[in-house]
Amino acid sequence: MTKAKPMIWSLAPAMLLSAAGQVPTGKPEEAGMSTERLQRIHQAVQRHIDAGAISGAVTLVARHGKIVHFQAHGLMDLESKKSMTTDAIFRIASMTKPITGVAVMMMVEEGKIRLNDPVSRFIPEFKDTKVAVPRDSITPRPSGQRSGDPDFYLAPAFREITIRDLLTHTSGLISGGIGAREAAKSTPKTPTDTLASYVPRLGSVALDFQPGTQWAYSGAAGPEVLGRIVEIVSGQPYDRFLQTRIFEPLGMKDTFFYPPDDRRPRLVTLYDKSPNGLRKSANQDGFSSKTFFGAGGGLMSTAEDYLQLAQMLSNGGKLNGHVLLSPRTVQLMAANHVGDMFNGKLGRPAHGMGYGLLMGVIEDSVASGLRVSTGSFGWDGAYGTQAWIDPTEKMVTIIMIQTQVTPVQRDFENAVMQAIVE
Repeated sequence: MTKAKPMIWSLAPAMLLSAAGQVPTGKPEEAGMSTERLQRIHQAVQRHIDAGAISGAVTLVARHGKIVHFQAHGLMDLESKKSMTTDAIFRIASMTKPITGVAVMMMVEEGKIRLNDPVSRFIPEFKDTKVAVPRDSITPRPSGQRSGDPDFYLAPAFREITIRDLLTHTSGLISGGIGAREAAKSTPKTPTDTLASYVPRLGSVALDFQPGTQWAYSGAAGPEVLGRIVEIVSGQPYDRFLQTRIFEPLGMKDTFFYPPDDRRPRLVTLYDKSPNGLRKSANQDGFSSKTFFGAGGGLMSTAEDYLQLAQMLSNGGKLNGHVLLSPRTVQLMAANHVGDMFNGKLGRPAHGMGYGLLMGVIEDSVASGLRVSTGSFGWDGAYGTQAWIDPTEKMVTIIMIQTQVTPVQRDFENAVMQAIVE
C-alpha cells in the first residue's frame, strides 16, 4: 500500500480554520501538551494504515478551547491514492445522536417538551403500545403447535414510553429483540418515507421489553421518533431545524444529511473489512438521504465541524457568543441516567460506564479500562468515527475513519492522554 504524506496543520490551514469555524488554533505547550508527544498520534494511526486495517484518518485535539493537533493521515481513496485532507467529509453515523440530543434539549429548555412527557402527547399512535413477550418464557410451546405459530404474545405496556426513555435507550422500541424482528416485516421503511410518514407507523410496533426496565440500543427508531417530535414542536423539518438552530450558529458549514454535489470530491471512501483486505462498500452514502432525515445516524460531517458542536458542549452550552444550552442542561445530558444497565452493552467495558442523553458517560476510567478521564462523555459511529468531551482536562478529542476498527480508537485515546504534560 502506498503511504501518503501526513498533512499537519500549519499557518495556512490555521488561517482557514479561523475563517470556517469558531474554535481557534494554539500552541500545544500553551495548552499543557507536548508538541513532540502529540506526534505519537500519527505514529499510532499509521500502524493501522500500514497493517491495511484502515485507509486513512483525520485526528483532532482541542484543549482549553484551542486546537493543538489537527492532522490527516493516509488516503481518502485506495484506488486513486488520493491523500487524506483535514477537510475530508465522513459519514458520522451514530455521532448524529448527540446532535439530536442537543436539539431535543433545546426544545426542553423552551418548555415545548418535558423529559417525562409520553411520546403520545406528540404522536397519538404511541398511546397504547404493547410488549412482545416470548411465549416460552411463561409456558412451554404446546406439543401440537404448528411451526408457523408465533413464539411470542403481546402484553400491555405497564406505562407509555417517554421522551427520557428514547433519549436513554430504555424504551424497548426496535431494540434488537422480538419486536424489532417483527417490525422489519410489518413496518418496513420505504425509499419515499419521511419522518412524518414513517414515525407514526412505529406506534404499532411491539416493544422488546417493558419501558425503563432494560438498556438496549434503539439505534435508528428511538432517535427518529425524537427527530419527528422536534419537527412537530418547532414547526420545521428536522434538517432545517438543525441547519438554522445548531449548524449555522456554530459555523458548521460541512454537516448535512446528504452531500451537495460540490462536496462529493471531499467524501472519504467507505470500506468494509474482508479476508482479502479492505473492500469498497457497495453503499457509499451510508444512512444519508435527501428526504429521510435519520436523527439516529444520517449525518455527514468533518472533524472541524464536529469540533464546533463538541466545544460548545465542553463550554457548557455556548460558543463564541452563541448560547444553545445552559450549563445545567449540558450537565444533565452528561449524567448517567441508567444506573448499571449500560455496562457491558454494545461491546463496551463491563464496568465503569453509564449512559446519559444520547451519549455515553465514563463513570470510572480505571474500572472501564479506557484511557479517557472520569466524567468524559461522547459517542462514536458505525464506521469508526468518535468524539469525547473531557471536562476534567477541558479537552475535546475527535478521530474520523471510515472502517470500524475499534483498536484505532483505543490507540488514539492513549496517544492523546500521554501527550498531556501539565
